[in-house]
Amino acid sequence: MITIKTDEQIKMMHESGKLLASVHQELRSKIKPGVTTWELDQFVEKYIRKHGGIPAQIGYQGYKYATCASVNDEICHGFPTKEPLKEGDIVTIDMVIDLDGYLSDSAWSYGVGEISKENQKLLDVTKKALYLGIEQAVIGNRLGDIGHAIQSYVEPLGYSVVKDFCGHGIGDEMHEDPQVLHYGKPGRGLRIEKNMVFTIEPMINTGTWRMKMDSNGWTARTLDGGMSAQYEHTLAITEDGPLILTEQEF
Repeated sequence: MITIKTDEQIKMMHESGKLLASVHQELRSKIKPGVTTWELDQFVEKYIRKHGGIPAQIGYQGYKYATCASVNDEICHGFPTKEPLKEGDIVTIDMVIDLDGYLSDSAWSYGVGEISKENQKLLDVTKKALYLGIEQAVIGNRLGDIGHAIQSYVEPLGYSVVKDFCGHGIGDEMHEDPQVLHYGKPGRGLRIEKNMVFTIEPMINTGTWRMKMDSNGWTARTLDGGMSAQYEHTLAITEDGPLILTEQEF
């Protein structure tokens, strides 16, 4: 069931999103060779709690961490570890914040130190794919328009779109309807309405889109060992276009 949010709910979710965006702003200077994703996770949890929020992923279906930290060929849901990040790695930090009962969700991929041109291009393409999808999130369009914008951009460049995971509604619960695919045909799917709130979060791979699961039951990684990146925003549909609730200032 899709819930249409009130203006007040969107306002409060925006406050949650601003806090989440500030965490990513802080992480920019902390992600460097030698740092562990465990240390980053500890920082994120302390920062969120210090600013009045709750790291909503802790306890979700038994998950133990404030973040998902996915490195290189890990597509999503990577566990924070005490393995130091290396020069040239890619790491995606994904988190959900509960601020006064209002949720926000955003993932961001980072290069660790000096990264290769190939890895930088993957990051650039994935981020642009996110914003191309967001451009289609307007009243009267359909969800298929979002997926088509992403797929038709990345595939001609030689990348693949992960099909096993998707964006989602968010509100009182972390995952709500609708599901927002990052591939598809224009003019298909649910029609987008005012005051819907959902995430767009394309996961883009250098090789095959197919994945395999680690033995922990959470972490998905590329089947062929190729690199993967992800960018995600929570957005609200308004009469003036999509309002990105987790936008960072650049």
